[in-house]
Amino acid sequence: MPIDAAKALAAEPRSGEISWNSKDVQLYHLGIGAGLPATDPDELRYTLESRLHVLPSFATVAGSGAPGVISGLSMPGIEVDLARVLHGGQSIVLHRPIPATGTATATNRIAAVHDKGKAAVLVLRTEVSDGDGPLWTNDSQIFIKGEGGWGGDRGPSARLDPPAGEPERTVERSVREDQALLYRLSGDWNPLHADPEFAKVAGFERPILHGLCTYGMTLKAVVDTLLGGDVTRVRSYVTRFAGVVYPGETLRIRMWPGEGSVRVAVSAVERDDAPVLVDTVVEHT
Repeated sequence: MPIDAAKALAAEPRSGEISWNSKDVQLYHLGIGAGLPATDPDELRYTLESRLHVLPSFATVAGSGAPGVISGLSMPGIEVDLARVLHGGQSIVLHRPIPATGTATATNRIAAVHDKGKAAVLVLRTEVSDGDGPLWTNDSQIFIKGEGGWGGDRGPSARLDPPAGEPERTVERSVREDQALLYRLSGDWNPLHADPEFAKVAGFERPILHGLCTYGMTLKAVVDTLLGGDVTRVRSYVTRFAGVVYPGETLRIRMWPGEGSVRVAVSAVERDDAPVLVDTVVEHT
């Protein structure tokens, strides 16, 4: 079997130094659609180095730019075809605001391997700390089609009850035709997002947008719409990827704010509101 769950779980964590600077942060922000309008003071917080702050979802690309979807596939006990891989979900817990320039130690390990029958799910945990202590913890859920069915633990369900009532706020965000090409410059080089032939082999009509790009675009919309543009208020952010986005489409982002948290649902406008992100929660101060 290409996945040896026992070997993967028993493997020693891998640690290494990562670093980033303001240029990396600015490139990431541009990759998730920041900077429009270019002279808007609210957008300059994401694009101008003299007033730069860091959207917490930058944690998914900080340093090496290799998110869990890619780096998790190089761990012991894991040997799979990249064309069968999908990013199933993502969560971030922020321990402190992310600085615009930094050097830190990132420790990666496989935290869980679940058998979903028709697919296997890997949970890759990345814990990042600097000289002042913990910065953030990332969990990436990686679905590998056709690799389940060995009788392993199915794992917990990540599904939440739907939000009650109509959303309090709804915004729409356009995805540029070149959005995936720009976003991949932050380090996720999976050809699924750029190569039409590879996308067809993977079962898609054309290259799709990175799930983590939609993830970042959504968090920015929540911060800008409900948190006064203050990125330091975000404490955690979790989502499940329910469908694809094609460059050139429009995201409809629905928000249900509550006490200390916001429930969010994201859909693709042009495909009859096809679900994109579900079970999405932003916790904040």
